[in-house]
Amino acid sequence: TRRQRTGGGGRCHGGERLGHGHGAAQEGAERGPGQVQAGAAGQNKQHSITKNTAKLDRETEELHHDRVPLEVGKVIQQGRQSKGLTQKDLATKINEKPQVIADYECGRAIPNNQVLGKIERAIGLKLRGRDIGKPLEAGPKGK
Repeated sequence: TRRQRTGGGGRCHGGERLGHGHGAAQEGAERGPGQVQAGAAGQNKQHSITKNTAKLDRETEELHHDRVPLEVGKVIQQGRQSKGLTQKDLATKINEKPQVIADYECGRAIPNNQVLGKIERAIGLKLRGRDIGKPLEAGPKGK
């Protein structure tokens, strides 16, 4: 019987360790609103998730990212060629990869204002707003 107690005590000791871990989790429950407790995720929420899955699938099929208009791509290509630059030269000049320029020129890229701004300055043509393709006014840089 003594051995059984010792064995049970060993398991109990292991249980205390686990219990200590749960105590730490309970201390975490005293967090403020908006702070997520690490162990609280995914507890018996499967049914509400499956209800929303079909709805989510329907939505995601309709949603897509806007691409750079082909008009903008043509302006980039013409401006680049008028300056005698290859896609690689332009990419190097604005610190981007050549593939980025290729994607913008053929309308595959998702527009990024930072990249468009760098291309505008490099080729000297507007790519955003109403006056696409017009020369860029070299105004003072406002910061």
